[in-house]
Amino acid sequence: MGSGAGVAVVTGAANGIGAAVALRLRDDGFAVAATDIETVQPADGILPCTLDVADIEEHERLLDRVEAELGPVTALVNVAGMFVPERLEQLTLTAWRRQHAVMLEGPVWLARTAGLRMAARGSGGRIVNVTSVHASNGELASIAYDTAKAGLEAATRSLAIELGPSGVLVNSVAPGFTRTRMSVVDGVDELESEWFRQIYLDHGRLPLRRAAEASEIAATVSHLVSPGNTYLTGQRIVVDGGLLVTF
Repeated sequence: MGSGAGVAVVTGAANGIGAAVALRLRDDGFAVAATDIETVQPADGILPCTLDVADIEEHERLLDRVEAELGPVTALVNVAGMFVPERLEQLTLTAWRRQHAVMLEGPVWLARTAGLRMAARGSGGRIVNVTSVHASNGELASIAYDTAKAGLEAATRSLAIELGPSGVLVNSVAPGFTRTRMSVVDGVDELESEWFRQIYLDHGRLPLRRAAEASEIAATVSHLVSPGNTYLTGQRIVVDGGLLVTF
C-alpha cells in the first residue's frame, strides 16, 4: 500500500495533538502509521500500531512493519508525551526517568532509526519533534518535563546537522497552552481555572486570549513535513498564541 504524499509515522496518536496530527497528515494524502501505548482508534487511511516509544528495541520492528504494509517512511512526527508534576523536594527518580525516556531518549532514537533509513534511500525526508514552550520557560513542579523538552530541542538541531546532507529536514514545534487531555492536572483543567482566566486572558499574558486547539498545532506540523518545506531545518517553531512575547 502506498500514498501520493508519502508514509508518515506519528507517535502519541491515540489522543490530543498526536491524534490531530495523524488525521491532518491523512487528509494531506499521507498513509499514516498512528502509534501509541494506548489503543489508537481505527480510521480510513490510518494504520494503528502499538508502541511505547521508550522501548527503543521495538523501533526497528515497528518501522519494518510500517514499511512492509505502507511503504518507505518519509516523515516522522514525535508527539508522545506525559507530565508528572513533582516539586524538587518530591522529585522521584522513577518519574524523572520515565519522562525522559518518553520525551527525550525514545524520540531521539526513533528519529535516528527513521532518519538513517530516509538518508540511506537518498530521497530525503522530514522529521518533526513536538516539544513545548517549557523547553525555554520553566514552571513549578516541572523540572523533568522541562529538561526533557529542552533536550529534545537540542537533539533536533543536532539531527538537522547530521541528516541535512541527505536531504532530511528536522524541526521542532513548541506549543503553548493547548486544549488536550494533558491540560488536566490532578483532576483540574488548567484552561478552565480562575488563575488561567485572570493571568492569561484578563491581564493579557496570552495575546490571542485563548488556548490552541490540537488541530492548530497539527497545521504547523503539516507544513513542516510537506513538499512545500524545502529549506527550513534545525528550527524551533513556537505555536503559542503570542505567549512568549509578553512579560
